[in-house]
Amino acid sequence: MLKKIGRLFVIKTRFEACLIIYALGVGAMARGTAYLHEYPGIGGKLLLVACSGSVFLAGAKIFDCLRHERAAEADKASRSAT
Repeated sequence: MLKKIGRLFVIKTRFEACLIIYALGVGAMARGTAYLHEYPGIGGKLLLVACSGSVFLAGAKIFDCLRHERAAEADKASRSAT
């Protein structure tokens, strides 16, 4: 039962990754606009940029992990076939 629940939290496809990254982006921009209201001026703008930059870094990492997992599965399948 726990394995079935655990599978819900595993990103398997690029489409799922895009949905997760979109949700991260929406949340980051909401937080960034809150920073603009809390810290007017250059400080708020820098925090907004940091929020959006963190989404780019997280998205790149998610896509890299998906590619790595897919390559590892292919390598494992080719080794077991021989």
